[in-house]
Amino acid sequence: MAVRHRLVAGAPEDVWAVLADVDRYGQWVVGPSGSERGDGDWPQVGSSIRYTVDLGPLKLKGTTVVRICRPGRQLELEAMSGWLGSARIALELRPWAEDTLVIVDEHPLRGPGGMLHNSLLDAFLQLRHRSMLNRLAHMVEEGADRTVPRA
Repeated sequence: MAVRHRLVAGAPEDVWAVLADVDRYGQWVVGPSGSERGDGDWPQVGSSIRYTVDLGPLKLKGTTVVRICRPGRQLELEAMSGWLGSARIALELRPWAEDTLVIVDEHPLRGPGGMLHNSLLDAFLQLRHRSMLNRLAHMVEEGADRTVPRA
């Protein structure tokens, strides 16, 4: 399993506002080259986003489905990438004083990714998560009201 965390300078509701905005998904998630609304009302359970991943000349299409949604606290997704299988991506938000500790936990569920899961894949996911959490933090922190100094 690849688990990573980041302290974000913003309240859990500010972080949730970014996670719950389907139109901003492609701005903080690392990997997809494009995304669009799928079924349902994101991020309700069962709603989805369709995405494309470019691997050189290959364009892989997939779907990410919300499996668990606890607004302001937890979002669990299943990213399904056709013949590559699927992965569970869990985001947990914990209040930390006036900030938010964001924890991302990802692991393959089905297909070749699940069968070939190893420490090399986890290392790759750690790099992906670092970038993803940095993007998410930037979006939350840049959207915060900067006129009030933080204690």
